[in-house]
Formats: sequence, structure tokens, C-alpha cells
Amino acid sequence: MAGPKIAFLASEVDLAQEALKRLSDRHGSVPPEEADLIVALGGDGFMLQTLHATQDMPAAVYGMNRGTVGFLMNEYSEDDLIDRLAAAEEAVIHPLSMVAETVGGMRCEALSINEVSLLRSGPQAAKLRILVDGRERMSELVCDGALVATPAGSTAYNNSAHGPILPIGADVLALTAMAAFRPRRWRGALLPMSAVVRFEVLSPEKRPVMADADSRRSVRDVAWAEIRSDPSIAHRLLFDPGHGLEERLIREQFT
Repeated sequence: MAGPKIAFLASEVDLAQEALKRLSDRHGSVPPEEADLIVALGGDGFMLQTLHATQDMPAAVYGMNRGTVGFLMNEYSEDDLIDRLAAAEEAVIHPLSMVAETVGGMRCEALSINEVSLLRSGPQAAKLRILVDGRERMSELVCDGALVATPAGSTAYNNSAHGPILPIGADVLALTAMAAFRPRRWRGALLPMSAVVRFEVLSPEKRPVMADADSRRSVRDVAWAEIRSDPSIAHRLLFDPGHGLEERLIREQFT
């Protein structure tokens, strides 16, 4: 009986490229658009890249860590791959949609799986006005930046900025500030997944701000940005039993 058609994809690092050759020689490899399953070899950055690149394809993505942290990846092993793929558990995550407009009037759109960040891009702190679903919630936040994170991305930049780790099934988003100056040490907020968050940049010429989506798309000199979850896009990730995203998010809180 023929096994699944697998597309093996790898980051540019030597460790991942060596694994790509061995696994492709052993199992064969098809283009991603023809695959039943996609196996991504690299770290978390490459997994995000793979998910963005294959979001319109039906195949789920199973990652094996050939990078550093590997939070979104499974442990690397070549000997039992087909059995692991058959037993893998699926997690479905939805990205954030960002629309940003520059001071010059240029509008930019991007998708983000982990977070959308607004970051100061000059020597002075950013000043941001925050609206949620069209209602002003904070007239002025003085900070190094602020972000909106998904549950899947809550252990990344959001956690480094002391934002909360969210259960993968939680129907919420994290709104987190980086180095909040006014209000002093503002702890951020938890918002419903349906919320539309709008950041308006105050004094953008004096205090320039950039918007960044998953470190893949950056927009400089932003006047405003709106972020919302996009349920029309579903990223399917596969994990070994007992090592899925839910377990990883819980474990991360006790390390």
C-alpha cells in the first residue's frame, strides 16, 4: 500500500539541508501543492514561513526541529516518520490580519500567525492611542511599542514582553505593551478573538513608529494600524501525541 505523498521543505541552514536530502532520498518528495502532508525542517521561523507559503494548500504541516527553539516543531527523528505522521494530532490556528497606513497615505496589508507589533523607530518613545471595536480604550500609551498576539504566538515576543501565555483553544487575543512608561507598567489586556484593535500614532513625525507582522512584513512611518483575527484562514499543524500545542503552552508556564 502506497504511503502518503510528502513534500519535504527545509530552511537554508546546513543541518536542515542535510536532513532534507536524507529524508527525500528515503521517502521521495513531491511539490507542496501535490502533497498529502508537508514536513518542514528547521526552526520556528521556518515553520512560520512554511505556513504562510502553504496557507492556500490543503495539506497539514508537520515540523521537525532542525533549528534552535523549535516550539512549533516536533523532535527530529528519521526512523519512524511515517508512523508518527499517521498518529499525529492536529491543531488549527487562525492568523491575524493587519491593515496599516503610513503618514504618506500608503496602505499596506499583511497576515501574521504569531503577532502584529507596533514599535518605535526613533530615539523617543512611541505615543499610541488604542481603540477596540471603534471605542477609545486608552487615549495615550507612551511605550517602546505594543503588540497583539494570538494564542499560538503568546509564547514568542508577547511572552518576552511579559504578556500572558494563552491556552491554544482560548478565544482571546493578548494586547501587550513593551516598556510602558505612561501608564506606568501597564499590564496590557485580554480581548475577545472577534475584537478589532486600532492603534493610532500620536506625533508620528516626532515619534515615528513601524508596524511589523511576524517579522515578515514591516511598514515604517505608520499613522495607524488595525489588527483582527482572520477566521477564514486555517493553518493546520501536526504534533506527536502528548506533545501538541496545548501541552507545550502549559509546560512553558512551569519552566
